[in-house]
Amino acid sequence: MRILLVNVNTSEAVTGALAAQARAAARPGTEIEALTPYFGPESVEGHFESYLSAVAVMDRVVAYDRPYDAVVQAGFGEHGREGLQELCTVPVVDITEAAAHTASLIGHRFTVVTSLDRAVPQIEGRLALAGLDGRCASIRATGLGVLELEADRGAALRAVAEQARIAVEQDGADVVCLGCGGMAGLAEAVREATGAPVVDGVAAGIALAESLVGLGLSTSKVRGYALPRPKAVAHWPLSRAIGLGRPAGERAADRAGRTNGTALPS
Repeated sequence: MRILLVNVNTSEAVTGALAAQARAAARPGTEIEALTPYFGPESVEGHFESYLSAVAVMDRVVAYDRPYDAVVQAGFGEHGREGLQELCTVPVVDITEAAAHTASLIGHRFTVVTSLDRAVPQIEGRLALAGLDGRCASIRATGLGVLELEADRGAALRAVAEQARIAVEQDGADVVCLGCGGMAGLAEAVREATGAPVVDGVAAGIALAESLVGLGLSTSKVRGYALPRPKAVAHWPLSRAIGLGRPAGERAADRAGRTNGTALPS
């Protein structure tokens, strides 16, 4: 089984940390292919960057030219998961929902500890869309940006653990979700600091993707997530239009208008 793990920003350091966490969580025999978008913001911390990231993530998956069995989108908030579900004929899992679904199975209410306060409304929106907001006790921000979380792991751990402790003691949370891809690898230390189960979205996303593939299930194509209708889409995929990430030579899949697991509007 091959799972595409797609970072939502262009930081290779973040991609590396996400890949390490995913491979540690994956079952034997599962191959993790970690992808960094060809263009976009170096971190995603607002609506503009989020929408730009959504295009970049879809573009990166479309440009991938080997077979794959599932996609895990590794960013908390809104990064175009629905668009990927239309394009892909394999399961697509978003780590925000993966973490929240998993937390709901092991506790009554969960908290999400994220990066900056400005990310909170986006996470609230994603949880509401998924119908999981009623199980969320709070969303707490560390005040550290995505790149800061990656650059100083000691400071990141202290900030995340402190907000998680407050959530457990004051907000009524009994499960903690790490609400940023840059927090990958902190789960065990935060659990020790709080005594509560800690859900890492990347690990949860990989486990859910493996389960969906194992069950032979994928996104329904009968209504809202049907393949995009064939029509002219100018300069798409964007990375190829501007000369990025183009494999040498034309592939038969390009001429057919499809890649393995991904449908391309034509």
